[in-house]
Amino acid sequence: MRKIYFDNNATTPVHPEVRKAIEPFLSDQFGNPSSIHWAGRDVRKGIEDARQEIASFFGSQPLELVFTSSGTESDNLAIKGIAYRQGNAGKHIVTSQVEHPAVINACRFLETQGFRVTYVPVNRHGIVEPEKVREALTRDTILVSVMYANNETGSVMAIPEIGAIARDAGVIMHTDAVQAAGKIPIDFSQLPVDMLTFSGHKVNALKGAGGLIVRKGIEIEAMSHGGHQERGRRGGTENVVGIIAMGKSFQLLRTRMADEVAEVLRLRTKFEKGLFDRIPELVLNGHPTRRLPNTVNISFRYVEGEAMLLNLDMMGIACSSGSACTSGSLEPSPILVAMGADPTDAQGALRFSLGWGNTDADVEYAIDAVETVTSKLRALSPLYPSTKEAKAR
Repeated sequence: MRKIYFDNNATTPVHPEVRKAIEPFLSDQFGNPSSIHWAGRDVRKGIEDARQEIASFFGSQPLELVFTSSGTESDNLAIKGIAYRQGNAGKHIVTSQVEHPAVINACRFLETQGFRVTYVPVNRHGIVEPEKVREALTRDTILVSVMYANNETGSVMAIPEIGAIARDAGVIMHTDAVQAAGKIPIDFSQLPVDMLTFSGHKVNALKGAGGLIVRKGIEIEAMSHGGHQERGRRGGTENVVGIIAMGKSFQLLRTRMADEVAEVLRLRTKFEKGLFDRIPELVLNGHPTRRLPNTVNISFRYVEGEAMLLNLDMMGIACSSGSACTSGSLEPSPILVAMGADPTDAQGALRFSLGWGNTDADVEYAIDAVETVTSKLRALSPLYPSTKEAKAR
């Protein structure tokens, strides 16, 4: 059976050059980076070289990077770290209704600790309007956290504008850029943002490693207490292999991102056009143009998204009905609900996210497969107009 991977927003395949870069750290370069002898120094150099590569990609300073285990840990460190450090100055946080569960659930936890959270709504395209953030600010606000791009729809937020509003109000700004990094240009040095989250496994590196950029001068409370690692901001021996892998991935992206993004956008455009040309009753979820170049989220009317997923899986196609972190839920996507999507349409939504390694042949096979599965399931649906008409005859 042919296998097509269109779920790169969940995770990405490891790049061959990344695998090669980590090999020495799986064999002879095994030391603890906190050790002062030769074995530790060699590994420490690898970590610091990776820190420099990642900082160069984002336009930040190396010492502004805090390595963590994931985007989720980075989000928690940013949100709780500011809440616990700045709590005496205020107890109000502003975020959006379409954030990743790592942000939403961190905020919900803080609500049990005496903090107030405003969840700003989004427009029909799933985008946070900057003025809504401005209206939500109070004298008690200590943090604004809005994602750079949505993981389900790919809609890109107006982070420069939202960050400027927060900065003018003297409020710390965090953005979860896990999905955006490596897909659209990000220059931390020019952004009015104080903290930025990224993750390795979304950019063809390894799972289990992520990071948080914390602008110089911003103080956060550590969430993991232990040794002196990461300048005391995150205790615990570093995930050396994961960090080296991230460093190599972002090094590759510095020179290849423009070409890779252009190719992925071409393939996504071909895939999206093929679906809309050949399959009726489709709804695009997210902004038609202000969207990540690899992502297309479509509602297939008169069918269940989970049934589509299972049938496509049997044909070798991997895609998603939403965030990997909310998989297993039979409820419609909270992201689409927040956007005002029809609940029935939301139940029939699938996310296809292309990436490095996909080809024209993949796209052509996938279009055929999606058309076949949609026709099959709609023929079984009593709600589909042609089915009702056939029964009436």
